[in-house]
Amino acid sequence: MNFNFLSKTVLFRGMSEKDIECMLDCLAAKQQHFSKGDIIFQAGDVAQSMGLILTGSANIENDDIWGNKSILDNIGPGQVFAETYACVPGEPMMVSVVASEAAEVLFLNMSRGLQTCSKQCHFHNRLIQNLLTISAQKNLNLSRRIFHTTSKSIRGRLLSYLSYQATRQGSLQFSIPFNRQQLADYLSVDRSAMSNELSKMQREGMLTVNRNYFVLNVEASDYGI
Repeated sequence: MNFNFLSKTVLFRGMSEKDIECMLDCLAAKQQHFSKGDIIFQAGDVAQSMGLILTGSANIENDDIWGNKSILDNIGPGQVFAETYACVPGEPMMVSVVASEAAEVLFLNMSRGLQTCSKQCHFHNRLIQNLLTISAQKNLNLSRRIFHTTSKSIRGRLLSYLSYQATRQGSLQFSIPFNRQQLADYLSVDRSAMSNELSKMQREGMLTVNRNYFVLNVEASDYGI
C-alpha cells in the first residue's frame, strides 16, 4: 500500500503514514481491481463501505426507468465515493458507480470509522472532520453541474463547462475526463445535437476539438448563447 499517496488525499489529511496504516486496519480496508465498464456499485445496492480511487477513474451515474443516463460526476485518484451511503446504514444507493477506465479501489468500512474502536485510535476525529470537508466538496460539485446545465441552449451548456475546465486547469488547452457520449450525458443533452454544435463552434473559430482535447479561442466574439 502506498501510504505516502494516501497521506496526500483529503480523506487522510493530517494523518501520518503510521496513523494511516493503523486506520486501514480499523476500517477493514480491502483493495479491489475493476476493468473499464465494470459496475462498482449498482443503484439500489446498500453500501457498507465507501470507496477511495487509488488509480484510474469512475463515473457517478443515474439511469431512469427508460434507460436515459445522466453522469453526475467523474472521480479520479484520491477521491472517494459512496461515503454518504456508507455512513447511513440500510440506505439504498440512488446512483451507480462505474469504472470509466481500469481502476484500483480501496474499500473502507465506515461503520467502524464512525465509532470509537477498542484501540482508542486518536485519529478517528480527524477522519470525521475530513469526511465533512469531502461532503462539502461534493455539494459544490453538484451545484457546479446544476450551473452548467442551467442554460436552455446546448451551446450555453458547453461554454459553461469548457470555461470552467479552462479556469480549473489554468490553460485554454486542456483535456476533459469524458468522451463525447459521457459529456452529453453530463450536460443532459442529445449526443448528436451536441456534436453538431461543437462542429459549428469549431467552424466559427471558437475552439478546436480532438476527441476529449480542447483548445479554446477567447477572441471569438459571437458566442451566440
